[in-house]
Amino acid sequence: MTQVRLSKQARRDQLLDAAAGLVRARGTDGLTLVTLAEAAGVSRPIVYDHFGTRAGLLLEVYRQLDERHRTALIEALDAAEPNAPAIARVMSSAYFACATDMPEFSAVSAALKGNPEAEAMQHELLDTYTKVIADALAPYSQLSAEALRLRCVGVLGAAEAIAAELALQRATATDAVAALADLIVGKLE
Repeated sequence: MTQVRLSKQARRDQLLDAAAGLVRARGTDGLTLVTLAEAAGVSRPIVYDHFGTRAGLLLEVYRQLDERHRTALIEALDAAEPNAPAIARVMSSAYFACATDMPEFSAVSAALKGNPEAEAMQHELLDTYTKVIADALAPYSQLSAEALRLRCVGVLGAAEAIAAELALQRATATDAVAALADLIVGKLE
C-alpha cells in the first residue's frame, strides 16, 4: 500500500470521512477497523492507532456527524431573518436535512445503543445542541432560561418522532418541517 503522508489530524479526518462513506454504502455492520483500512488505503495499524476499537471508531464517527450537523445549523441560524417563525423554520429544516442527508447518523446512533460511553457522549452532545437552539430562541421568548431549555428538550423529542414518521414515509419533508416549526413557535410562550 502506498500511503500519502498526512498530518495526524488530516489522516483522522480522512478516516472518519471514509468511515461515514462505508456506513452509508454498507450500513454499520460493514464498518470495521479492517474494512476502514482497506477503504481508506492505509495499513491496519494506522486505523487501530486512531480509534483502538470498533466502538471507538463509531463514537468518533457519531461525534463528527453531530459536529457537522450543529455547524450547519449555526450557519443557517446566523443567516436567518431575526424573527421567531424564521428561526423556527431554519431549525426545523436543518433537523430534517440531517435526517435525510446524513442517514448514517441514525445508523451509527443505533449501533451505539447500550454502550455506556456512547450514552454519556450523546447526552453531552444533546445538551450542546439544546443550548444552541435555546440561545437562538431566547430573544423571542419571555420564558425563564430553564423553562425554555426544557421546552427545547421536548421539541427535540418531537423532532425525533416526526423524523420517524418521515422515515416511514407517513409524512412529507415539507409537512415535517412545517409541523416542527409550528411546535417550536408554539413553545415560546
